[in-house]
Amino acid sequence: MYDSIQLKSFLAVAETRSFTGAATRLGLSQPTVSQHVRKLEKAAGRMLIARDTREVRLTDNGDAMAGFARTILAAQEQALTYFSGSAMRGRLRFGVADDLAITQLPRILRHFRQLYPQINLELTVSQSPPLLRRLRAGQLDLILIKYMAGTGEGTLVQRDRLVWAGHAKTTLDDGAPVPLIAYQAPSLSRQMAIEALEQAGRTWRITCNTREINGVLAAARAGIGLAVFPQSLIPDDLVQVTNRFDLPPLGDVDFTLLSNPLANQELVETLSTAILGRALRKPTDS
Repeated sequence: MYDSIQLKSFLAVAETRSFTGAATRLGLSQPTVSQHVRKLEKAAGRMLIARDTREVRLTDNGDAMAGFARTILAAQEQALTYFSGSAMRGRLRFGVADDLAITQLPRILRHFRQLYPQINLELTVSQSPPLLRRLRAGQLDLILIKYMAGTGEGTLVQRDRLVWAGHAKTTLDDGAPVPLIAYQAPSLSRQMAIEALEQAGRTWRITCNTREINGVLAAARAGIGLAVFPQSLIPDDLVQVTNRFDLPPLGDVDFTLLSNPLANQELVETLSTAILGRALRKPTDS
């Protein structure tokens, strides 16, 4: 078995590309870090780090060891948590707005479940208004929804601007009704889009009525209408068209955490902290 202390020193060097930087990060002397890496290389029977006077870089075997080291150290941490007697247990009913599935949230939840395997996380995906009703009815413990900006209720995770988006080749004739891709009512983005169009004196028609983000994406990619997205979450194969078609501004929206005061507050706080600790922007490979 590989020594966890040696693995930590190796990872610090791999991430900082510096023995000095690794020593500073770990609070150790540079010779100690170098010794840990040499012992790990001896145990592996491979050279893991190539050193010269200009740079420190990982060999191919070093790249492989870095991945294994992260997995090994994470598993050790989970085992310590599990058997320490302090592992949290219980059920947490979490609701999330459908379109937030195209953010980093799935990765955050996956990491959360790995850290707290004894928490039974029950996920409900829906639109923001129904989730809010279920929370207030005591059917959910914590929800992450889109809320009108500035309401002051709940915990703000991220504020974003709603914008119009569509396929780059989508066209709109002058004076023609705006072809609207919308969630079925009740929906915050649908409400804000229709109110903005009517206040601007623009006519509109629903070209796609859907319950899911996948329906919105499919319709927008097919070029059959325009959809409303938080600006930071526009998929790479769609473009913002607000200015192109002289469409009215939609205003800001808050990604907000709201909790049930009767829920297990330790579990609620733990998941809330996990979400607040990482940006919700869309994945870079989306």
